[in-house]
Amino acid sequence: MSNFVNLNIFENYQKYIDHEQEMREKIRVIVREIEQLAKDATIKLQIIHCDLTKIDYACAGARKQISACAESYKKLAELIPVGQYYRYSDHWTFITQRLIFLIAMVVYLEAGFLVTRETVAELLGLKTNQAEGFHLDIEDYLMGILQMASELSRFATNSVTMGDYDRPLNISRFMADLNAGFRLLNLKNDGLRKRFDALKYDVKKIEEVVYDISIRGLRNGVAAVEDAAAQSTAEEAVAATDDTPPTDNKPE
Repeated sequence: MSNFVNLNIFENYQKYIDHEQEMREKIRVIVREIEQLAKDATIKLQIIHCDLTKIDYACAGARKQISACAESYKKLAELIPVGQYYRYSDHWTFITQRLIFLIAMVVYLEAGFLVTRETVAELLGLKTNQAEGFHLDIEDYLMGILQMASELSRFATNSVTMGDYDRPLNISRFMADLNAGFRLLNLKNDGLRKRFDALKYDVKKIEEVVYDISIRGLRNGVAAVEDAAAQSTAEEAVAATDDTPPTDNKPE
């Protein structure tokens, strides 16, 4: 009696499964390298919450760890077959977002502005064009930026504790602009939309810190007037965007 199932085909299936498991294990080894570097960079940056005089030192230390990640991403790029980025991207999505947050935080502390996706990609040795293969996904970039917002909210509060009353006001302006920018996006990614909702609370928290500084008279009158005017302008910009139909900026 002949078999109705060709058992030989299962041998091919097993070869496929073995190859897939081997590939994912290689990816996990490289990702663990990146995770360790990111962990070290995070530890370096934590010093800003207890000693403002060591911000430059903390940023330099974090940059060193971040730069080392480029070599690991190069290994990933060489390992992942062309056209299969999103097949395996779940392995490195979270840690990449974490690194984007760290880079954005360092750039803000050093220069006071929002780092671009292109600059982040350059620091990590990644492409920005999906067609070129291993690249920096736009949604990962946006998620990393939103993580930075939460850290800035914490930093603003700790800055007051350490006697720096100007920094929270600068952070408040930056966050207001960041909030206005994200309102321009039509976010269809559920995780990204939920994270953006958290941004509103981060902005509110910083505004409360600024308010406490103002009513306690810890800022001079001229600066307070300038801050109020800047905040009013940002709120008007946000209100204007609410009346404008959002555009879809999600990558194809």
